[in-house]
Amino acid sequence: MDNNSQTNQYGQMDFNLPHDIVPLPSGGKYYKSKKKSVKVGYLTASDENMLTNIVSQSNRENLFTSLVRLKMYEPELKPEEMLFGDIEAIMIFLRNTSFGTDYTVSLTDPSTEKKFNVTVDLGEIKIKTTLTEPDENGLFTTVLPKTGLTVKLKLLNAGDELELTKRAESYPVGRVVPKITWRLLKMIVSLDGNTDSEFIASFIEKMPIMDSKHIRRFMNDNEPGLDLKKVILAPSGEQVEFEINFGVDFFRPFFGV
Repeated sequence: MDNNSQTNQYGQMDFNLPHDIVPLPSGGKYYKSKKKSVKVGYLTASDENMLTNIVSQSNRENLFTSLVRLKMYEPELKPEEMLFGDIEAIMIFLRNTSFGTDYTVSLTDPSTEKKFNVTVDLGEIKIKTTLTEPDENGLFTTVLPKTGLTVKLKLLNAGDELELTKRAESYPVGRVVPKITWRLLKMIVSLDGNTDSEFIASFIEKMPIMDSKHIRRFMNDNEPGLDLKKVILAPSGEQVEFEINFGVDFFRPFFGV
């Protein structure tokens, strides 16, 4: 096995290294192992070389799954099969234990249009409350408001998200990327009991916008994850609501940029 392979498999192989336990927002309901928490190691100085290499040639999803593959000590769980909310919980843990829980974000005061900085405590982030429980197969059921059809839906995992990103990147320049259609095709498992993929694809092409928005809102409400929404007072005294994101600023301490 070459050095790169050893690095990629490191977290999955050597799970007796120093680690901590990270609770999964999903509670493990969507995985065969049903693990509610996972062992995650701490980032080390030697990890920095790999991290810098990853971020220089990969998109966000590749970075996330690569970090989880490196530091999660659970051989039976593959990062690409995990829900993104669970991966985010691991990312928060890695950042907090490496650089502390303070995270400074730049916002705009809605009254003055001036930029200001605010520091939030990532250690205070909680697991969000979902409204509906999945069935024994990890599927959700809802009735579409416009057509009245009953649909069964599945959550997309990190692998699904990465596939959609790659498809969008390779789509012909100048053409509208059908991201919404692609996501619906992956989410909808059955329509009124019909699981035929061609039937589902045909329905999606003419699905009323009301039904499409209902599905996206329903899945967003019920996808396990972290409550990343924050409300603070701007210098003018006006309330500002924002959501912690996992962009360049979040990863800045990892790469010294």
